Amino acid sequence: MWKKRRKARELALQVLFSLDFEASSPEEAWNLICKNFNKKIDPFSKELVFGVWENREEIDRIIERASKNWRLHRMAKVDKSILRLAVYEMLYRDDIPPKVSINEAIELAKKFGGENESYSFVNGILDNIYNTMIKGEENAGEV
Repeated sequence: MWKKRRKARELALQVLFSLDFEASSPEEAWNLICKNFNKKIDPFSKELVFGVWENREEIDRIIERASKNWRLHRMAKVDKSILRLAVYEMLYRDDIPPKVSINEAIELAKKFGGENESYSFVNGILDNIYNTMIKGEENAGEV
């Protein structure tokens, strides 16, 4: 199952990345990527794209708060798309442990990120979000 989900995340990343360049709707971007790259439609992938896009303002605020000295517009578009995807999973998908989302984001950054160790950048921001937001909420429930 993890291989299928990893492929679904890769497809979601491609669509989110394209949305950062083209002011189209998620539906148009989804159809364009699937058609032009002969991608099989995956419901999990589509849910990720539409979930990220619907909640991107909140997700972007969280990323900006966690990324000291980096503004969203200065980040590499692929890194930003990877971060959005992982933060969406961490906040809105209770069926996916946050550590899995972080690990998957690091793998995406290794595969698609730049040569400037983008995986370290992604890991640092997601660890910050996990330690300041997610872990705190998990511990509050244990009291």
